[in-house]
Amino acid sequence: MSFSDLFDSGFKKRNEDHFAAIVRVAMDDGIISPEEKAFLERLARNLNVSDEEYKIILKDYKSHPINAPHSYDIRLERLYDLSRMVYVDHIKGDHEEALLRKIAVGLGFHPENVKYIVDKALTLVNNGVDLDTFIDEMKNMNR
Repeated sequence: MSFSDLFDSGFKKRNEDHFAAIVRVAMDDGIISPEEKAFLERLARNLNVSDEEYKIILKDYKSHPINAPHSYDIRLERLYDLSRMVYVDHIKGDHEEALLRKIAVGLGFHPENVKYIVDKALTLVNNGVDLDTFIDEMKNMNR
């Protein structure tokens, strides 16, 4: 196995674990609504989760560890990606924002601040900022 194969498989595993953590958040109420299912399908495509692995994760999402990123920058990168997906797919609405807030808590953001964080994230994405600007603005919002 080459070094690049190790990197690719590690990257794939992190994406699958990230996806499984989001499925776990969506299943918090015991069901996946049609809106959540559509969101998860788009997310799986964006994370390059295969159809087969998607089905396996949906059936057994609890077998994947929840690894909230320890790095604040990585949490912000994931929030940026998810916010862009909500914005690009034009699915912004109360239900989608509520799911995004649940996911943000799962990423490690504090529940007391999550509404403000998600609102700021969606505003920045709506304004078309790139990842670096997004991270800078999110870090500076408390100053």
